Amino acid sequence: MPATPETLVEGRNHLADHCATCHANNGAGETEIGRNLYPKAPDMRQTETQSLSDGELYYIIRNGIRMTGMPAWGNPELGDSDSDSWTLVLFIRHLPHLTAADEMEMEEFNPKSNAEREEEQQEENFLNGNTNKEGASHEH
Repeated sequence: MPATPETLVEGRNHLADHCATCHANNGAGETEIGRNLYPKAPDMRQTETQSLSDGELYYIIRNGIRMTGMPAWGNPELGDSDSDSWTLVLFIRHLPHLTAADEMEMEEFNPKSNAEREEEQQEENFLNGNTNKEGASHEH
């Protein structure tokens, strides 16, 4: 699979949605979960990960790593035609060159709780001058 701008964006968005909880958008592994795993999530920008072959990265994504927090994400029915895993391999190769703009764009795809979504909606409503006073109770 070629590393086109389109496949890198696809891999970037997939990493942000599925992997960043442990690995962070920039691949550093510096998240609450990533730091507290044993062994902790690796910094995928470093030589230890970047020196792995594409096949080794693909295998890890598809099969996980036993006795660690890295689950198996592969769908056995897809065989080696699992394009999501291959786009992740391409994007992992790109992590050392990630820009601040890339990281900001990734935030849109990070998983959010219902409370976080509600808070964002309230902020958006406030900024747009839409305040819903009905149903809001304020007690002292």
